[in-house]
Amino acid sequence: MQNKLPFEKIERKILIRKEAETNSNLGCPPEERKTEEIINYGIVNIDKPKGPTSHQVSDYVQKILHIGKSGHSGTLDPAVTGVLPVALGRATKIVQGLLTAGKEYVAIMHLHKEVDENILREIISRNFIGKIQQMPPLKSSVKRQLRTREVYYFDILEIDGKDVLFKVGTEAGTYIRKLIHDIG
Repeated sequence: MQNKLPFEKIERKILIRKEAETNSNLGCPPEERKTEEIINYGIVNIDKPKGPTSHQVSDYVQKILHIGKSGHSGTLDPAVTGVLPVALGRATKIVQGLLTAGKEYVAIMHLHKEVDENILREIISRNFIGKIQQMPPLKSSVKRQLRTREVYYFDILEIDGKDVLFKVGTEAGTYIRKLIHDIG
């Protein structure tokens, strides 16, 4: 079975309140929208490099596209690379919904010594799936206080000596580097 984040498990169906046609005077098909309109209601996924903060990346996008407003949907530490959704213009109103959504990460955990794969899987499944207690790292942008976070799944994809490639689905606000440290 494929592991899923909570929102992916919800069965959805389309509800039709009333059959109707759109008045062509009140808008246009997506392919006919002007670039300015698309940008003002858009979200771009940025492949954030190591170095800049999420806020800096959001500012870069704002300056490059010459828009008045942009906002990112969660913080990636400066040392972390990954996909950073940046909402543009009026789309910034929906960022709050993305902030609280579950997150999925792929990372490499470097162990101090080689560990039997079955033992590692046992430790992770027993202690690091479900509700966990996590203290933010010393270098973080939030107040350091113990927090409860949920790890939905933790899949070991590959082990090469002391390096463990894994995919993890977590509640928003989970620090992956801290999770790796705690597993160690």
